[in-house]
Amino acid sequence: MPRTRTVPPPQPPSARETLALNLRRMRAEREWTQEDLAHYSGLDRSFVAHVERQSRNISLDNLEKLALALQVPIASLLTF
Repeated sequence: MPRTRTVPPPQPPSARETLALNLRRMRAEREWTQEDLAHYSGLDRSFVAHVERQSRNISLDNLEKLALALQVPIASLLTF
């Protein structure tokens, strides 16, 4: 009897990837540059770029600053 191969279900993106995707999408919807988002959030443009590239971890305080700048709930930045 042949064995059937089970394929695991696809994994959802990581929180870091979800955040990066949502930041880029929300910036694009507002036609903001990374510099614009950095200005409105009080963060450095290079930090925003690192978060969008998933190369930096982010604190809750900075996550809150981004959410406030975008005028969205924090949860919407982390929801796939």
